[in-house]
Amino acid sequence: MKNFLIPATALMLCVSAASAWAAPGTVLRNDKLYSQPSATSKVTGSAVKGASVNILAKQGGWLRVTSGKSTGWIRLLSVRAGAGGAGGVGVGDVVGAATTRSDPSRVVAVAGLRGLNEEDLKKAKFNPDELARLDAMSVSPAQARSFAGQSGLAAVKVPALPAPQPAQSSSPWENN
Repeated sequence: MKNFLIPATALMLCVSAASAWAAPGTVLRNDKLYSQPSATSKVTGSAVKGASVNILAKQGGWLRVTSGKSTGWIRLLSVRAGAGGAGGVGVGDVVGAATTRSDPSRVVAVAGLRGLNEEDLKKAKFNPDELARLDAMSVSPAQARSFAGQSGLAAVKVPALPAPQPAQSSSPWENN
């Protein structure tokens, strides 16, 4: 019996510690849960608008969450962190910077919203396959005009802004 209690106790401690690290969040719109942080990966479940989730990790513009019995990756902007943006440094605070009002002087607000940080940029490598995918989506100017015409869009001539003028002094003391 003792041999069973030690592993069971260790397991319970690990489970309770893992749930303590998770940050609460709320799903802002119906979205899918993916097996990897990519929209092209396998869908493992779904999260409905208003559902409570536990945020387990952040990677780029994605969050790893638990929703009910499903665990998976969801788009960062589909979740609002419950305790985010309150001045802490946890996962919820990074997410909260992108999904709630926060101090504009916090750099994490920009980095969290963009989903990139300095380390991600340093690891970036040229990917010819992604460039080919992007090139395959390009259209000619004629195709763009045709699409716009079918959608009822029309070109509008917008006048250019006036050339900038030097600032005029509003104080009589500046010329003395």
